[in-house]
Amino acid sequence: MKRISIIMMLLCGTVIAALAQQQPGKGLTVTLDYYYNNEFKAGKDGQPIRWHYIWNETDNGGVSVWGGIFDSLGVKRDSLTVRPTAKNLEKTDIYMIIDPDTEKESPHPNYMNEQDAATIYNWVKAGGVLVLLENDSANADLDHFNKLSEKFGIHFNGDSRNRVQGRNWEQGAFNIPAGHPVFPHVQKVYIKELSSITLSAPATAVYKDGEVVIMAVSHIGKGTVFAVGDPWFYNEYVDGKRLPASYQNYQAAADLTKWLVGKANRR
Repeated sequence: MKRISIIMMLLCGTVIAALAQQQPGKGLTVTLDYYYNNEFKAGKDGQPIRWHYIWNETDNGGVSVWGGIFDSLGVKRDSLTVRPTAKNLEKTDIYMIIDPDTEKESPHPNYMNEQDAATIYNWVKAGGVLVLLENDSANADLDHFNKLSEKFGIHFNGDSRNRVQGRNWEQGAFNIPAGHPVFPHVQKVYIKELSSITLSAPATAVYKDGEVVIMAVSHIGKGTVFAVGDPWFYNEYVDGKRLPASYQNYQAAADLTKWLVGKANRR
C-alpha cells in the first residue's frame, strides 16, 4: 500500500508539472492601464462606456483576442483605472500601457509626469515587466509619455512610418529574421503608422527596419521593458479576419506573451 501511495504521489507530481508547463503564467497577473488610456464613448443607451484598447472590447479596437492568449497561459488579467503607485503595482507582474491619451481623445487626459514615471521605474527595477505600446504623434501623447520611456533609454520619435494606402498591405510589412529572440515562430508581421524609436543606454534594439529602430528592450535592475511605437495587437490585426494569411500578427502576439511571461517568472 505504501508503495502504491508513493507511485500515486509521483504520478500526481508529474501531472502537476505537466499542467504547470502548459500554463507557465499560472500565478502571474497582467495589468492593463486604463488611466493614461482613458477613453469613453456614448453607448447604445447614451451613457458613456469605456473603449479603445481594453480587455473586454471585442470589436476591432479592443484587445480581447490578446487577452485570450494571456488566459491560455494561465495569466490573470486585471486593469488599473487610477494613477500607478508602489502599492497598486505590487499586485501585478506585467504592466502594459497602450496609446496614452491626447486632448483629442479625452477632455482631461492623464498625462505622464515625473512622479508617476519614477514610481513605474522603481517597480521595473524591482523586477516588474513593463510593456509600452505607443502610437504616432497624431494619435497619442508622446511629449509627456517620453518622461517615462526615456528612463529606460527609449525615446519615441513621433513620426508615422508604414503609412498604408487602402489595402496595400505590403506598405505595412516587416519581415522577422529566423531565430528572433522575442518572435521565434514568426516570419512576417503587419504594423502601420508607427513611431520609430531612438535609443540610449541601457536600451537595445530587438528589431530594426534598416537602421531605424522599431522595437526595443531595456533591462533595469531585475526588470524588463518591451517597447513598440504602435498598439499593434488590437483585434483588427490579430483576429485573422482582415489581414492576408501571410501576416502572422496573432502568432507574434502569442510569442511576445510567452516571452513576457518568461521574464515575469524570473522575478
